[in-house]
Amino acid sequence: MELIKANLIHIVAGLAGLCTLLILWNICLQVSLSGLRKRYDQMMTGEQTGGDFESMLMGHIAKTDRVAEDNMDIRDEQKRLSDLLNLSVNRIGIVRFSAFSDTGSDLSYAVALLNQNDDGVVFSSIFSRNDSRSYAKPIKNGASTYPLTDEEQAAIRQAKSWQ
Repeated sequence: MELIKANLIHIVAGLAGLCTLLILWNICLQVSLSGLRKRYDQMMTGEQTGGDFESMLMGHIAKTDRVAEDNMDIRDEQKRLSDLLNLSVNRIGIVRFSAFSDTGSDLSYAVALLNQNDDGVVFSSIFSRNDSRSYAKPIKNGASTYPLTDEEQAAIRQAKSWQ
């Protein structure tokens, strides 16, 4: 006890200094907390963005839902276009030939126009010195119900080889 009584002024001064430091530290924390609270309130009330945080989140969720719907629409349209493309002519085979020995160059031809299912048509034209004849034959699954010439079959094989 004598030690405390003898150093009481130093102890009180030290405790007063410690209290002063704690008060200053508390003031600094309050200032810092006030700045954080102000920024939090701005975010939650939307002072800078024109809406509160909940409205902003709901807006983003609505946009995300619209994007998901748009993606589904795009997928459906892509599927429709892909199916349509499979039905369109996308493979072609052309064979030129000389139908008769007395005609000069390869003026006769066979052209096969097929889709992905090997459906389509084969056109052929036979050229001679006196006339020219054209034929069109339907193709289903790479074959025709009409007799095909070697050149028409070659045009169909050539069209089927396209990828």
